[in-house]
Amino acid sequence: MATQTALGGTFTFPNTSLTINRMGYGAMKLAGPGVWGPPRDTNEAISILREAVATGVNHIDTSDYYGPHVTNQIIKQALHPYPEGLVIVSKLGARRPADQSWQPAISPSELTTGVHDNLRNLGLDALDIVNYRVMGSGHGPAEGSIAEQVTALAELKRQGLIRHIGISNATASQVAEAETITDIICVQNLYNVAHRDDDALIDDLAKQGIAYVPFFPLGGFTPLQSSELNAAAASIGRTPMQVALAWLLHRSPNILLIPGTSSLAHLRENLQAATLQLPAEIIADLNAIGAQHN
Repeated sequence: MATQTALGGTFTFPNTSLTINRMGYGAMKLAGPGVWGPPRDTNEAISILREAVATGVNHIDTSDYYGPHVTNQIIKQALHPYPEGLVIVSKLGARRPADQSWQPAISPSELTTGVHDNLRNLGLDALDIVNYRVMGSGHGPAEGSIAEQVTALAELKRQGLIRHIGISNATASQVAEAETITDIICVQNLYNVAHRDDDALIDDLAKQGIAYVPFFPLGGFTPLQSSELNAAAASIGRTPMQVALAWLLHRSPNILLIPGTSSLAHLRENLQAATLQLPAEIIADLNAIGAQHN
């Protein structure tokens, strides 16, 4: 069992009392293949969650449409009653019908049902943070008003079912629109060492003290491939994925990480990245990767 560590330093969400370690855990991979059904080994999934929390992880990212319901039920089985200070962040905006597809679920009634599904399967009275995931084009954001959905979440917050609101897969203008409706404390978008479309948004959010949480920090379903990343890792005796995570922590103090894994060994490897200090020349090499890919 790893010992309590400073996992990349801490971050306090704006206008809240929620302070978390910057290295968290994403639960998506606790479901079965294709984020559908139960995992191959539920006991290992439970062990991963318990070790993560014992090591100091106090930010878990999940959604009730992972599985569906599977990851939340495993989180509850592993960790409930939840330790003080653990922040569980969920997402709304999709549903998983029997054909295993990903379909929008964005009407106010569907969002309300989603909140109640999360509460029931996690065993909670209120959700710490809920991200509205905008259904874009593929994995990329698509412009369009999200006022109806954010207004619905703001009403659920007024009712006490949600404590705080974030948005995911959103454009800068959608972030700005949401901020006119309610306090937005985090934005969760696609970003990693090779995909840097959100550089300007990250810097703008940092000025406001709003968290930016990259999803697919290691490339997601298609792992990052970069000769520069491989060379940088080899030069300091670490794995490319550890270096990719360490670069993100260095990139901006408002970046929070939620790498997911269904392997205890990979969990430990990911958490070790939070203590990795990258030499200046490696940071410069990795900064250059984004210029090549954008």
